[in-house]
Amino acid sequence: MTTPLVFITGASSGIGQALALRFHRAGYRLALVARRTSEVKKWASAQGISADSYEIYSADVAITDSIVAAGHDCMARQGLPDVVIANAGISVGMDTAVRDDIDVMARTFATNNIGMAATFQPFVDGMTARRSGTLVGIGSVAGIRGLPGHGAYCASKAAVISYCESLRGEMRPYGVQVVTISPGYIDTPLTQQNRYSMPFLMQASDFADRAFSAIASGVSYRVIPWQMGVVATLLRLIPNALFDKLLAGRPRKRRQTEVQ
Repeated sequence: MTTPLVFITGASSGIGQALALRFHRAGYRLALVARRTSEVKKWASAQGISADSYEIYSADVAITDSIVAAGHDCMARQGLPDVVIANAGISVGMDTAVRDDIDVMARTFATNNIGMAATFQPFVDGMTARRSGTLVGIGSVAGIRGLPGHGAYCASKAAVISYCESLRGEMRPYGVQVVTISPGYIDTPLTQQNRYSMPFLMQASDFADRAFSAIASGVSYRVIPWQMGVVATLLRLIPNALFDKLLAGRPRKRRQTEVQ
């Protein structure tokens, strides 16, 4: 097949769907991964995407064998992707004093971190042999500095950024690009549960446009929107005492028992 192929996890809503639509409009075939496959099929039909230009794979990225199997199934049915986007992720608040929230943290890392590596794993050998391809990790500005009540999510996204940076150095000799995209606040079901202000909130379609451009240009790291990149950089530079003062009294992210 000469038509390029993109493999996207978390394709049943939010950023995943917006990226899928943007890549489709750019002429890509789609390999869409989700647990809720029926939702993906309804969405694709509603968007007028022809059945011969996409395949849907049922997988849970938190279960390594599940997402690895989906990757191999994709290669068997559609071929080796040109772009792989590890987008699937969860965001839940936690309180270290609560025993059940330790399990929340474990599930967050299983999805956001182990799941990302497992998403990439089936395609690495093929891309390095072909000496081309792009692996995209979706991080977050939340990974740049820890926020109260966000321990699991912030830590997982900080790990995404470091992991992708490590992988980038490993893949460079083989012509495979690794791109890290760190979104700010994007209007998706994931952020609609937040109970605090979200500066520079973007529509998912606008984010997808900018992310597509960043991926196509092969940048190593990009914060979207750029204004959040400036804010995150400033927060990283200010002293801890001032940082703590600025965040004092800020509402915490909803915990699992509080999510509606």
